[in-house]
Amino acid sequence: MTRAMGAAMRRIHVGNALSAFGLGFTVPYLYVYVAQVRGLGAMTAGLVLAVFAVAALIVLPFAGRAIVRRGPLPVLLAALVTAALGALSLGLAGSAATVLLSAAALGAGQAVMQPALATMIVDCSSAQTRSRAFATQFFLQNLGLGVGGLIGGHLVDTTRVSSFTLLFAIEAAMFLLLVVVMSTVRMPHSPRFGDAPARSAKGNWKQLLGNRAMVQLMVLGFVLFFACYGQFESGLSAYGVEAAGISTSALGTALAANTLMIVVAQFAVLKFVERRRRSRVIAAVGLIWAVAWIVAGYAGLGHGSQEMATAAFVSTYALFGLGEAMLSPTVAPLVADLAPSGLAGQYNSAFALVKQLALAVGPAVGGPMAASLHGPYVVTFLLFSLGITVLALRLGRQLMPAQDQPSSAARSRVVARGELPTEPVAAEA
Repeated sequence: MTRAMGAAMRRIHVGNALSAFGLGFTVPYLYVYVAQVRGLGAMTAGLVLAVFAVAALIVLPFAGRAIVRRGPLPVLLAALVTAALGALSLGLAGSAATVLLSAAALGAGQAVMQPALATMIVDCSSAQTRSRAFATQFFLQNLGLGVGGLIGGHLVDTTRVSSFTLLFAIEAAMFLLLVVVMSTVRMPHSPRFGDAPARSAKGNWKQLLGNRAMVQLMVLGFVLFFACYGQFESGLSAYGVEAAGISTSALGTALAANTLMIVVAQFAVLKFVERRRRSRVIAAVGLIWAVAWIVAGYAGLGHGSQEMATAAFVSTYALFGLGEAMLSPTVAPLVADLAPSGLAGQYNSAFALVKQLALAVGPAVGGPMAASLHGPYVVTFLLFSLGITVLALRLGRQLMPAQDQPSSAARSRVVARGELPTEPVAAEA
């Protein structure tokens, strides 16, 4: 990594922390703000959460093409300004229509930030340093969300609209500050769409869908986000309250345990992950999450003491955090290494699109099931976790050794990116 790439990477990491810090101020309190503080009711609050997902699904296909054509930095700056305007207007909105429009702008801006920042990390890292770069990104995101949520919780007052307006103003200020920071980044030259022979957007998508490894990774990604992230604030929390009798304070402790595990374990597991095949790391995460669902089953169905049920439920969230810490230096770098030269933005956006779809479907399926069908809920997502292991092992058979385990190719002068052999080659154990 050159000095210029290192300087750019440091600014990108600062940007990740600032954006997460701003989001932490408002995300935990969005439902309360719309439904109670603005008095718009639960229906409007639910629509706001749905608008975030819909806005992301609409803009991400276009974001990928824009990143490929223009580069990630201009796209990121446009997304930040859009998100800042959405956040500020959301804090001032008094009607359902303005709330929903503001949420759409904020959701679209947030969604585009993810692949833009991921592509910037790809451009400023090598195959050998990419895992650590994405691990640092994930660490800072969770730290920023945790600190922002903690400070925001001390600022909000449900009896005063102005306290929430302040929160959204701080969030907007964080996005605008990030615009200033990112404007100073000097990105290294990397291949762009314009550097290669012209292809249509349809041709880019056809090429992506023709990459069997990438298609399998997107299916695997959908299951990952559906079975874990899509359950955190919906199904799993509903299951904890209804089946395990978990109090709201204990639920907050469980969420804190998840964040704490990520912050503490992220760099502790990094060296272990870097020396292993990525497909096997993901397969191990599936087994860890299967254990987490078994522990959750004990919490709600074990008929033990309330203290034991609470301890088991908190442990469930901590186990999920351990799996997340293992995934952060694994999945995102793999997406980048599967992308042909110049199309990292397209691949990052496609994967982000799959993620948003899973996060939209996950709560819709898991929430009602968790509230009324406690046993089937746990069994269903236990099977999904085991499915992650199976899908990861199948993916490993489609990957080149340098894609599955970059450390094994550290001494090679050429690291293959985005091209598969005519016959799948299994990485050496």
